Amino acid sequence: MATKMSFNKTIAVVIPCYKVKKHILKVIDKLPEYIDFIIVIDDKCPEETGKFVEKECSDSRVKIVYNKVNMGVGGATKNGYRSAHDLGADIIIKIDGDDQMDTTNIPKLIKPIQENKADYTKGNRFFYLSELKSMPSIRLFGNSILSMINKGVRGYWSITDPTNGFTALNSKVLIYISLDKIENRYFFESDMLFRLATCRAVVQDIPMHAKYGDEVSNLSIWKTAIAFPLKYLPRFFKRLFYTYVLRDFNIGTLHLIFGTIFLIFGVIFGSIVWIKSIQTGVAASTGTIMICVLPVILGFQMLLSFISHDMHNQPKVPLNQLD
Repeated sequence: MATKMSFNKTIAVVIPCYKVKKHILKVIDKLPEYIDFIIVIDDKCPEETGKFVEKECSDSRVKIVYNKVNMGVGGATKNGYRSAHDLGADIIIKIDGDDQMDTTNIPKLIKPIQENKADYTKGNRFFYLSELKSMPSIRLFGNSILSMINKGVRGYWSITDPTNGFTALNSKVLIYISLDKIENRYFFESDMLFRLATCRAVVQDIPMHAKYGDEVSNLSIWKTAIAFPLKYLPRFFKRLFYTYVLRDFNIGTLHLIFGTIFLIFGVIFGSIVWIKSIQTGVAASTGTIMICVLPVILGFQMLLSFISHDMHNQPKVPLNQLD
């Protein structure tokens, strides 16, 4: 186990709490001694987890924060971030209070931030493929779909398992993102990645073993299928605008703009020609067909080139090195 001298940073752990009374003391007991602050967020818990911890836990590192209304895991975590920042924490770790996260992974989360190689680290339960069979099928399916979508929307093409809530961040990152704008509930982890992408923060996956008990998944396929696209699309276009227009203008920008124009023109013009041909019974000329096909082919190839450029355009220099 790592010791206090292994880290030259002040470290805080944030634990959002809602109906985790039977697990919370075990989670706190498992936190290593080099953690400076343990911030328990009682998210208007009907079990009064905060009062329970105050009464039963004697660990001097523990600080209790009470939310006046239930804000969801995102809202609770954000309040925890604010409290940790006010306490002077350099690194802020977020874990859940249901004892489903292995605290022995904390040194692996901290290390890239400690060594100035990353601004934000997160767990990846998909790394050990042999263990995926232990993950509930509904979670495996949902996380797989979300991982694929997130790669394009956020621009972190090497990041998987976007809904993993075992994370750590350099507290300096908080000055670059607006916590108030980040989603409060089930979309929190994905939205956090979007906010990090807009400020070009370096994010790193940390391989972790999947750990599941007999808890029931709250993931709703139908809810996700309907709600997530509405949240992803505007963030996708914002990310493209911030990265390729507002902050930079490069060959990737040209490929994106002209590729989109050519593809849309080819599809619309081709559809008009096709409909007209059906209505009149007169086949389109070879030249007309080429005018339809070439823009589609060229636009498709340019968009593929843009994707390739985007995949190689991931942030590589942590924000604290840019100060």
